[in-house]
Amino acid sequence: QVQLQESGPGLVKPSQALVVTCTVSGDSIISRSSAWNWIRQPPGKGLEWMAVIDYEGNTFYSPSLKSRTAISRDTSKNQFSLHLNSVTPEDTAVYYCANTGMNIWGKGTLATVSS
Repeated sequence: QVQLQESGPGLVKPSQALVVTCTVSGDSIISRSSAWNWIRQPPGKGLEWMAVIDYEGNTFYSPSLKSRTAISRDTSKNQFSLHLNSVTPEDTAVYYCANTGMNIWGKGTLATVSS
């Protein structure tokens, strides 16, 4: 059974960086054809796809976030992470990791940007 679990700082101050990490169990993040996504949902708004890293380590980003975003992985820990720079209160959201190909999502972690 594949499970994804997000972790994050909870509260981040404006202009700082937000890092969220997804720990995957039940599958390898380098298993062939797999792709691992970050998606967020601000309060009262819809889902926003942010970035993806595939099994070969190729990365793709939302054009609107590309300048502030980096997705990476640690294959030894079977984790992948999202680094979002220069956050503002508009980055407050529940951050989800997901394997959309398998339609498996984590429960999400709330990140609040506030001073």
